[in-house]
Amino acid sequence: MKIDEFSSPDLRQNNDDLHNQLCSQIESSIKDIEKHVPGNGTDSFSTDLRRSISQLNSLSPFPNNSVKLHIWKLSYRLWNACVDLSNANAAHKHHEEHAKLRQISADLLFLAIDVFGIPSPAFKSASFFYKTGLIWHDLGKFELANYCFEKASDLLLKVNVASISEYEEKKLLLDLNIARSRTAWEVSDRNLAIALLSRSKNVLFAVAENYKALANQYLVFGKAMLSKNEVSGVNEALRLMNEALELCERGLTVVKRKEETLGLKELRSKTLRFLAASHLQRDEFESVLKCVKVLREGEKDQHPSLSVLAMKAWLGLGRYGEAEKELRGMVVDKGIPEGVWVSAVESYFQVVGAAGGAAVKRVFLGLLGRCHVSADAAIRVVNKVIGDPSGGGEEARLRAKVVSDLVSDDRIRTLLSGEDASKERTAMHALLWNCAAERFRSKDLQTSADIFEKSMLYVPSDIESRNLKAKGFRVLCLCYMGLSQLDCAQEYINEAEKLEPNIASAFLKFKIYLQKNESDGAITQVQAMPSCLDFTTEFLSLAAHEAIACRCLPVAAASLSLLLNFYSRGKQMPTTEVVVFRTLVTILSQDCQSDSDILKQMKRAHSRLCEMGADKFFGKGEIGRRERNWFSVNAWNSGVKTGQENQYAICAEFFRLASEFYGSSIDEKKEGNNVMVCKSLIMTVSAIISYEKQRTNTLSENEVKEAISLLDKAGKMLMSSSTEYEKLEAIIEPNFLFVYTWCAFDLHSRLDDTGSQQLVLIKRFADSKCCNPKHLLQIGIDASQGPRSNHEVATFALSTCLSTLLALPLPDYVSVALILRKLVSLRSIHGVDTNDDATMETYKQAYRIMVGLKEGEYPVEEAKWLAMTAWNRAAVPVRMGHMDEAKRWMSMGLDLAKKVPGMQTYRSCMEDFVAGFEKKLSGA
Repeated sequence: MKIDEFSSPDLRQNNDDLHNQLCSQIESSIKDIEKHVPGNGTDSFSTDLRRSISQLNSLSPFPNNSVKLHIWKLSYRLWNACVDLSNANAAHKHHEEHAKLRQISADLLFLAIDVFGIPSPAFKSASFFYKTGLIWHDLGKFELANYCFEKASDLLLKVNVASISEYEEKKLLLDLNIARSRTAWEVSDRNLAIALLSRSKNVLFAVAENYKALANQYLVFGKAMLSKNEVSGVNEALRLMNEALELCERGLTVVKRKEETLGLKELRSKTLRFLAASHLQRDEFESVLKCVKVLREGEKDQHPSLSVLAMKAWLGLGRYGEAEKELRGMVVDKGIPEGVWVSAVESYFQVVGAAGGAAVKRVFLGLLGRCHVSADAAIRVVNKVIGDPSGGGEEARLRAKVVSDLVSDDRIRTLLSGEDASKERTAMHALLWNCAAERFRSKDLQTSADIFEKSMLYVPSDIESRNLKAKGFRVLCLCYMGLSQLDCAQEYINEAEKLEPNIASAFLKFKIYLQKNESDGAITQVQAMPSCLDFTTEFLSLAAHEAIACRCLPVAAASLSLLLNFYSRGKQMPTTEVVVFRTLVTILSQDCQSDSDILKQMKRAHSRLCEMGADKFFGKGEIGRRERNWFSVNAWNSGVKTGQENQYAICAEFFRLASEFYGSSIDEKKEGNNVMVCKSLIMTVSAIISYEKQRTNTLSENEVKEAISLLDKAGKMLMSSSTEYEKLEAIIEPNFLFVYTWCAFDLHSRLDDTGSQQLVLIKRFADSKCCNPKHLLQIGIDASQGPRSNHEVATFALSTCLSTLLALPLPDYVSVALILRKLVSLRSIHGVDTNDDATMETYKQAYRIMVGLKEGEYPVEEAKWLAMTAWNRAAVPVRMGHMDEAKRWMSMGLDLAKKVPGMQTYRSCMEDFVAGFEKKLSGA
């Protein structure tokens, strides 16, 4: 007995009222849904309905059939309302709220599953759950979909077969199995998915559509496995596709009506094509060809993919001739879509490589001749022929050659020449440009130039493309420069400059002049660079580097010299000014004939030094000191070099610059360069005097005073009034002290009333520790001759020098003889009368020196000169009657002659003359 039979009539009455109330609520919600305007939200409908159904479910089982029938009708009304909403909103996919309403309708129908008066209610309820599951599947809610499918499967077990046809039952069961299989596949339960498909083979019921549906699902799964491109996946795909093929074959044997077999035959062909693709993926090329053969024998209208499959199979077997036949066959078959033969061309070239380039070109041009080929297809083919442009070797070069021939064909150019192909034309240009750029990077300059030239065919001729065309001309210039075809490169850069006159074109022209060794042209081009609108000073630095690399030093010097003009303008520069000056001087120093140019740049640097100050020009700290020392040393060395080459005017300038550079202070600190400043000033004055003698043109009074001021400056820097010579003697080398003294003596001799100053200067030098007899000899000789001679200085210097020489262990008697001759000459010229005791004393000193010397140790000629001049000096006293004086000179001459070898005859004559002279005096 049921529980409700024990209930009181009042309780049953209350339940009936509650049933009616809940059904009324559900009906009210359904009415709202039926009136609902599509597009507005329906969230509240499903919520309210789900709440009512939950309460209604708690009251089951229902006491009478009328309640069940009412629920059944409400379910159908809700379902139909959902159908209307779906039809009204057909442009949009199902949304989740719609699926919820469908689910409520199915659940509501399930509550009244045992209603009387409805034929096969379980079948109808199963149908609701099946259709709802399909919607959940489309929404990706696979758990809900699987719940609906399983619910429907359970309901089918309760179906009264007598109330429906067996076909309807099996058709629904087949559809449910396939749907459940799809859902299981989506959640990766592949074993269940395949098992459900296998179970479906028992409900095909000899209906073509059933065979087709099941075979198609096997094919779908097989294609999914094939797309994963895995070895195990390909094997599974083959198994599934074979199942699909077997079902198609079985269906064709079972189904007899011709119109029903068309779909199966079509699916069979499709399955065979995918089987061929699977075999191709497994490199089972013979199996591919078997599939293609079956398909070609069984079909009147050949599928476009067959030629591609056959071609790839032949390629895999290495039978390129057969593959090319398939490729050429596509040219004849006008039914093959563009995408198919383009893909075939790509595949063929990918396998055959550069060796198949000619065939690809023939096929593609043949396709152009027999049908309309889109510009996009041309781009794809060219892209495939190019392959990996960064690849090296002969293959890449051959590929580029095929591309060059292909894109230069008039048919390709015409295809991409229309206004509607501007996008493809731009793409072709970019494709060719990138290919040429990679060949350029691979040093394949000839191929690169060829492809760059072909890319120019696809540059529009409008004004906006002038810059792009100019860029192409510039890169072609680079290619031909690399190929050393400089004339051709120059033609291209001239064209580029016409289209876009910029610094890049100007610089390339400069490089061409350099490579042609046309220095004048290169210098002219450098000078023209600043007139370019996009000029930056970096290009002058780069031009200098290029010129140095080409060993074209005049061009490098011109570039750096021009670069220096921009520093005074306050512009941001690539490097410091002092570095540019240093580099420029270094370059000029490599040319032995560029002393004047070096001097010019050194003066220019000194001018900037004066303008900027040492800290800004050289830099601060140790870097600044190194730069200052470099310029100082180079100015000094240049002065030494030009002095040795007797270029005294330039020499003086260099030494003066050296004194300025040495005298500049870094960080405002006094540094120990005063000695070098002093030396530089001394050498400057020395060079000035030497230049005067060289040009035989006397210095003006102002020039003399300026030179004296330079010497005074040198002295004042290092000495005080009390100890000046001691200081100077201690800090500079003896040679520099001599030059200082000699220059000061020479310059002071040009001014009036400076004789005493000269003597003091020479005496001071003679007293110094670094005094050298040769220095004194030089000073004495210079002071004894010329229009500005100084007898006192000459006499002092020569006498002091003589004393110093005689004090040596091994005197230089040549110098001694020269000094004695000079002293004799000086005292003879400046003597008061012929009875000059000082002159006689000089002869006597000479005689004393000769006494004890070996024969020839004293210069013979000088000794003869002394003997003869002493003898001859007696002539004047004889004529004037000064006999004692005459006799004294005769005796001196005879004594000297006795010391000179080779004067025996003269001595005999002298002795005879003296004897006669004394006899005459006695007789008188």
